[in-house]
Amino acid sequence: MPKLTFYPLGNADCCRVDLANDDQLLFDYAAMRDPNDAYDKRCDLPVELRKDLSTRKRNWYRVVAFTHLDHDHICGASDFFYLEHAQKYQVGHRVRINELWVPAAAITEEGCDDEDRIIRAEARHRIRQGKGIRVFSRPESLKQWMTDQGISFEERKHLITDAGQLIPGFSALVDGVEFFVHSPFATRQNEAELVERNMNCLVLHATFTVGQVQTKIFLGADATHEALTDIVRITNAHCRQDRLEWDVMKICHHTSYLAIGPEKGKEKTQPVPETACLYEEMGLSRAIMVSTSDPIPSNDDCSQPPHRQAAKYYQDCSVARGGKYKVTMEHPRISRPEPLVIEIDGTKARVVEAFTAGITSIVSRPAPRAGSND
Repeated sequence: MPKLTFYPLGNADCCRVDLANDDQLLFDYAAMRDPNDAYDKRCDLPVELRKDLSTRKRNWYRVVAFTHLDHDHICGASDFFYLEHAQKYQVGHRVRINELWVPAAAITEEGCDDEDRIIRAEARHRIRQGKGIRVFSRPESLKQWMTDQGISFEERKHLITDAGQLIPGFSALVDGVEFFVHSPFATRQNEAELVERNMNCLVLHATFTVGQVQTKIFLGADATHEALTDIVRITNAHCRQDRLEWDVMKICHHTSYLAIGPEKGKEKTQPVPETACLYEEMGLSRAIMVSTSDPIPSNDDCSQPPHRQAAKYYQDCSVARGGKYKVTMEHPRISRPEPLVIEIDGTKARVVEAFTAGITSIVSRPAPRAGSND
């Protein structure tokens, strides 16, 4: 059955998506654990991923998507993956990427000087080769970069997918899932010379089909409330509200208030109308919200997320629909976080809960009527 696995990495992202046909996608990769700190509770991401790949007797992912090039989404990627653009990233037991997904800014962005430079080089190499890559949005800056590099845009446009389209190569019939692109928008990337990564990050909506039951996933990366406002307005304008519905939401930017509204608030962040629509109206019954973040603080000592006011808003949204709000560094307990696994079947999405005794149980729920999306 399809499955989502969110890894406890602190304020960082990695989600493994297992499909019913045994293919796998990886959304972001951030190996954040300090090997020299015995008290670091973050998981050893490369060990966890290799362990799973070993059981499948493979060393590849069908897709690896980097939603944007911030450190907490790409940390350690050049040590883990087999990269085609340089031999030094091909030695050792490295994991291959059959298809790399990146926003266009990952190719055109200037000023990269660390891990982001390496991922940019890999994306540029693959677009030059004309294979093994999918680029999202096609701003004028991407066309200009290709022209400057002597690359034919016409010969590469089949590798580029705009917002508002389905990603080629995936279907409910063959793969049990389809992916709809919400962001980035070409217009937003054209508006300024300096790249605001969180405004250009890859935001997707996935629809899994098991039997006749659909389960919908909103993968928000680090989108801000401004970007989400654009997404809601444009999607509603095209009468595609079904692409905003969700049974599972990967909460944007580690429970930052900026993914809800412009002000943190004293006790609870207040949403702008469009994010209120997304969080309060588009979430389906018993939906699950996942915060890929550190434990929620009880005070405001740190300005960085997660913010307790944002957490309070999400918790209230979850309670209102009889759902769950899960924090990766709190699951199943703060003292010893473990990967958060969500299984998808004919009863929609459900969290795999591990009890202290080591016996694994799945929280049950009544199956919906055949053909129902509720």
